[in-house]
Formats: sequence, C-alpha cells, structure tokens
Amino acid sequence: MKFNINILVIPFLLLFCSNVGAQTAPSTKTIQEYGDLASSISTVESTTSNNSTLFEEAAEKNDIPHRKLTHLNIKDGYYIIAGVYSKNRNAKKVVKKNKNKGYDSGYIHNPENNLNYVYLAHYTDWKPAIDACTSNLEGHYNKSIWILNSASSTPTESNAPIPLEDVTYALLESQKPADNESHSDPINKSKLIQKADSYFDKMWYAEAAELYEQALSKGEKNYSFEIIQKAGDAHYFNTDMEKAYHWYNILYEKYGKEMSADNIFKYAHSLKGTGKYARSKRLMRLYNRKMKDPNATMADATSQKALPNEVILDELRNTKQEFDIQNLAINSKYSEFGPMFHNEGQLVYSSANDTSIFTTRKYKWNNQPYLDLYVAKLNEESQELKDALKFSKAVNTKYHEATVTFSPDNETMYFTRNNYGKKLKRDNKGVNHLKIYRSKKIDGEWTTATEVPFNSDNYSTGHPALSPDGKKLYFVSDMPGSIGQTDIFVVDVLKGGQFSEPRNLGPGINTERKEMFPFISNEKLYFSSDGHVSLGGLDIFEAAIDDEGGFMEAKNLGQPINSKKDDFSYIINEENQKGFFASNRMGGKGDDDLYSFKRLKIEEVPENLNAIAGVITELVTGDVMPKTLVTLLDENNIKLKEMVANEDGSFLFEDLEGNTKYTIKVTANDYFEETVAVSTEENQMVNTEVAMRRLKEMIAVEDGIRKLKTEMIYFDFDKSYIKSESAKELDKLVQVMTEYPKMVIKIESHTDSRGKRAYNKYLSDKRAKSTRDYIISKGIDASRIQSAIGYGEEKLINECDGTVRCTEASHLLNRRSEFIIVAM
Repeated sequence: MKFNINILVIPFLLLFCSNVGAQTAPSTKTIQEYGDLASSISTVESTTSNNSTLFEEAAEKNDIPHRKLTHLNIKDGYYIIAGVYSKNRNAKKVVKKNKNKGYDSGYIHNPENNLNYVYLAHYTDWKPAIDACTSNLEGHYNKSIWILNSASSTPTESNAPIPLEDVTYALLESQKPADNESHSDPINKSKLIQKADSYFDKMWYAEAAELYEQALSKGEKNYSFEIIQKAGDAHYFNTDMEKAYHWYNILYEKYGKEMSADNIFKYAHSLKGTGKYARSKRLMRLYNRKMKDPNATMADATSQKALPNEVILDELRNTKQEFDIQNLAINSKYSEFGPMFHNEGQLVYSSANDTSIFTTRKYKWNNQPYLDLYVAKLNEESQELKDALKFSKAVNTKYHEATVTFSPDNETMYFTRNNYGKKLKRDNKGVNHLKIYRSKKIDGEWTTATEVPFNSDNYSTGHPALSPDGKKLYFVSDMPGSIGQTDIFVVDVLKGGQFSEPRNLGPGINTERKEMFPFISNEKLYFSSDGHVSLGGLDIFEAAIDDEGGFMEAKNLGQPINSKKDDFSYIINEENQKGFFASNRMGGKGDDDLYSFKRLKIEEVPENLNAIAGVITELVTGDVMPKTLVTLLDENNIKLKEMVANEDGSFLFEDLEGNTKYTIKVTANDYFEETVAVSTEENQMVNTEVAMRRLKEMIAVEDGIRKLKTEMIYFDFDKSYIKSESAKELDKLVQVMTEYPKMVIKIESHTDSRGKRAYNKYLSDKRAKSTRDYIISKGIDASRIQSAIGYGEEKLINECDGTVRCTEASHLLNRRSEFIIVAM
C-alpha cells in the first residue's frame, strides 16, 4: 500500500480534491439543488416535435453544433453550452465567472455520464437560441459554444433497450433494476458493499478496496458500474496501478460507452503504470475526444492521427539521460518523500515510519501511520542519510506534517499540515483540508506554528517552496481560480510577515489535472504533474526561468528520473548537479522511497543523429513484446540491419542516412508479420510504433461454424484474378494455415443478385478457384483445401434479392469469399 500520489501523493494531501470519490449517479437532492426538477415526465406534444425538427434544420443550416437530451430534470428549452466539466466544483467556478461577466449562467448535471454542462443562457424558443449562437451572444463571447435541446418525453412500453441518451437517474430509480444493475437501487446493496461505500466516502481507500474485492469475488451479480469503478478508484488513489488497471479494464469491457472522460483518464494512466503504452495512447485519444464530445467512442479516437503528445511520449520512452540514481538506506516499508536541504549537511524529509515504542495510530487511507517530519545527516560524497530523528516536537503532531521549506537564513520554515486545532476541522462536506503553517526559530528552538493568511477551511493549500532569495513562496492549491484539480500558485513574501494575493502560474505550468511539489532554484522551477505528457503517474518537469521572471515551456525530465510509476518531490543543487526525489517505482523498499541522484557529464554529441527508434506492442492488450525480431529494409526491400527487441519491446537503428525511406519489418511466432514505412529526418531520431496482431484472431465462430475471418477479398468487375490488396489478406490467411499445419479449409465465393443467375454462379466459381490457386502458390498443400466452390447469388445474407431497392453498400455485403475451417 502507498500514499495516494495521484491526488496529492501523501494521504492528507489527497484532501485537496474534495470530491475524490467515484463519480456515481447523484442523489435526487443533488439534482434539485442545481436544476429545476420536472415534477413528472410529460408527454411530448406534436408542436414540440415540429419545433425540434425546425430547430435542427436551422442549426444545421447555420453550422451550429447541437445535441438533444431528454429527462435531464431541467426546464425544457435550448441552452447555450460553453463548456463540459467532469467535476461539478470546476463547473461552479466557471458559472461564477460567467455570472460576474453578466451572463445568466448555470450548469446541468447529466447523471448518465456524470458530466456537467455549463450554459450561458436558456431560451424557451429555438429562434433566439439560434440568433444568440450566430451572433456570438451579440459579439460578447468569442469562444466555442453549442446548443443543448432539452425535451421531456413519455417512455413507451417496449422490450427494446432504451437509448443511452434517454436514460436518466429518475428513470432508473422508478424501475426495478436488473441483477447486474443493482447499484441503481441502494436498498439492494449488501451490507458488505454498504460498508465499502462508507469507507470509500471517508477516503479510507485501503479498507474500501479490500471490501470491494470481497464483494466482487462473490460473482458477477455485484459487477455493477458503480462497484467496479469504485474498486478501480480505491486502488488508483493508492497508486496500485496493477489492480486499478484490472478493474478499469473490466469496467471498459462491460460499460465502455458509459465511462466519463475522468474514468477514461484514470484507465489510461493505469495502463501507463503497467507499461501498456500503446493502448494508453489510444485511450488518451478517446479522453481528448470525450472532453470535447461526451458521446465520443473508441472508433472516433482510433480514426485520429497520432497526437503531438504521443510523439513526445515516444521520444521520452526511447531516450535516457545520464544520471546515477541510488535508493537510500534510510527508506522503510512505509512512505518516505518530500526531501529538503537544511543547514549544512542535513536533509529534512517526510516519513510514515513511526519510531514510537507504542502502537501508533493508522491513517485509514492506506493503513499506514500518520506522517511526521524527520531530519538526518547528509554525507555529501555518498549522498546517504544517517542518524534520522524526528524533527521538532513543536512542529510534529498526532496528524500529518510533510513537505517543508526553509528561508535562506534557516530561521523560518513553512510546512503542510491537516487543518487542525484542538481537533480536525472539516468543511460542510466533511472534508478535512490542508493548510500551510509557518514556524519561527527563536533561541535555537522552533516555535508553535501558525497558519498563513491565504489558507481556508473550504479548500487546501500545501507543498510550500521558497525561492532562493526567500522573496517568493510557491505552493499547491485547489482554491477558486484553479485551472485544474490542483494548481501551483505563488505569493510575494512581504515585510512584517505579510503576503501578496496568490497568483496562479497559468496554463504554461498548470493543466486541467494535477500539478504539485514545486521546487524553485535560481535557474528553474521543478514540479510534478500528471497533466503534462508523462511516462506514467506523476512525472517530474522543469521550466526554465526567462529574462522577465516568467517560465519557459515545461519539459519532462525523462528517464531514468521518471518512470511508469509516480516520481515527485525533486530537489537539486544546481552547482554540483546532485539532488533527491521520491518514487514508488519497482525495486524500492516499500511504498514511496527516497532516491539520490547525480547528473553525469554529458558526452559530446555525435555528428550523425539519424536514427529510427520504436516499440513493439500487442495490438489488443497494448503489452510490450520483448525479444521480437526487427529487420531494417531499404527502399528495395533489401535487408540492412537486424536486431532483437529489448525487454521493454524497444528497438533502435542508428547511423542511418538522412531523409531516406526505410521499412521496419517485425516477425514473431503466433503473430502476423508487420511492416511499417519510416523516413528518416536530417539529424533527428524518428519514433515509430508497431502493433502486432495474433494469428488466432482470424479464427472466429459464426453460427457454430469455424471460419477464417479476413477483410473483403475484392475482384474487379467481371474479373477473377487476385488484386494486390486481396493478395495481402490472403497472405495473412496463408500465415495462419502455416502456423496450424493440420488446418483444412473449404472456400466459398458469392456474388450479389445483380446480373444473370447462371453467370453469377460461373463467375463466383472462377473466383473461388482463383483464390485456391493463389493459396497453393504460396506453399499450402492442395490437399488442405477440401473444395473451392462458387455459389453465385444462392446464399445472400440480406434481403437484396432483386425485389427491393438496395444500396451499393448492401449489395457489397453479398459479394464475399468465405473460408470455412473443416479440420484443425
């Protein structure tokens, strides 16, 4: 178990996100608070239907994006939508800003996908809504907007499934759920699940995860969307990515269309955390699409070209900088992180390794002791720590203390602690937030800490980091004005212990996800993020300070500092390029471990940088494929180089010609041979990716009959010779038959109903035999093809028999060749 880094790394810092629980359907009370509930499901009048048709025609004519949703428990009409948010608190912030600008703004919660639609205006008639969009609200709004048409309707008795967009929380509550949907009716929850939910709501994720696992082990009757999601989330918040991936993968397979953008993001990150980068990239494409269109599907994402972020990720995976990294002896089975230089030859850090001789209290998030600050002696040469002791008793309490920073004279310290007086303080939702505290050293002793004035009982502040001159204090918060879940802010440290108003560092540093653990040197800002392109979980980034005191582009530090796990709380001495960071990567001693590093001297860069790098993955699972044979071919398919892929599925061909076309060929047992065309660029490393498909995936069962499934084998009109694109598909079939030497097939060719019946049978028979001859020419023994027969139009698979009008696409379905497996 580890402290959840993916919300804010240490457990108490997770409380930055006040709604960290699984995104389940809201209660009726929640809907009533933020929208006008319809008292009942009203009948749709014919006038409403006509208006809807006219609206759609007008929207299409004016090229206005629009969408119709029913049963949202809001007033019927037309809403001008300015943004879609997965967190209602983010929606609230945007609504507040819009209202300050004079808009009659609000937001609509859609319980079907747990997204929130922020609107600028509401119209009961479609005409002013169209006018508002075409005029950009009379020229006052210059960003993208679309129209949500909300209409109520009466559900009809039918055995047909209800369309997803018509399903509402109220509708689910009014009907008896199926066995696998018992999550819609809280009364049907077992005591075990109710207890798990209780732990989850309290953020006791370690115990919640254990109970959800027990419930799910009792069979698929408990495999509801909510329970599977919460099981995944409980592991995700503890950064157990293997178990999180297990449940997110099941959630995707069973309820993929219902998953929100936030669900998809967590699924994609769990894939990264388990090394399944190829599938993670496809899921991140889907996440990006869902942020724009909640109804986007994997098919929509797959049709996209590789995103620029994917190119950056490939470069990170295929490059490794020169660092010497060591796991410190001071680490325990618990969590150690948050290192900070102190005095001469000391390091202060956070640890859950309680050294008390008595039984310590456990933090329910992950069943570890509460965090305290420790101080240890630092050996400058070996960078090892020894003689660790708890820091001042005036600072450490029975709750969490962590992430400390010191003023240049070491007379003032700032650190993070639970919002704590005589007891823990909670907001109106029961959340205990975090606060930054300050302690002064008087006569060599630290005094009782007091909180800084920009704290709040309603949001969290933490992870303080002072600039080298002590004039600026950087910190992390989810306060109003945040771009994402947690952002990095800065205040000026003024005379008399005062501070300026907090300033957000802006979108160059902060994203819609989480930024945290800032550290500032004279040259750069370092921080951790899961919103920028990362290798997995949290990665460490650097942003150079420009001439005006701002920050340049944030860059990923790459491997080996970053890994597919969580990497964070990075500090460095710029003079000797030595420092420390924390990570929960494989090979550590427990949860989060402290690591020392030294940046080695960069060798002179060779003149010829022309190279092709890549990763071999399995198409369906996204798993890397080690020990795969990779061949480099020139334009004439002549072999130039050959290598075996590394353990992580990567390969690299160096010292190539610039601006030259090459082909990468990959072969592996039980997989189709794959080739990818790649062109080098002058003095650049070009990255590519090869996804391998298993041979057995071509074997399918339809109506109890085993068949070899191929793409359509096309023939030119009135011809029977094999075209080049058909030859490629038949080559795959040959590969499968070669892999399964006992396989015997029969070939059946078919035509559509157009043309004379006798001629169709003659032509299809020629095509079947032409297909057979091609397969035999590729080395398959003729005895393994039992028959090759053309059936003409005798076995149509649809109604296109000449008596009804059919599209070309419908006729095409009948023009097919089938390969039936007789024996294996």
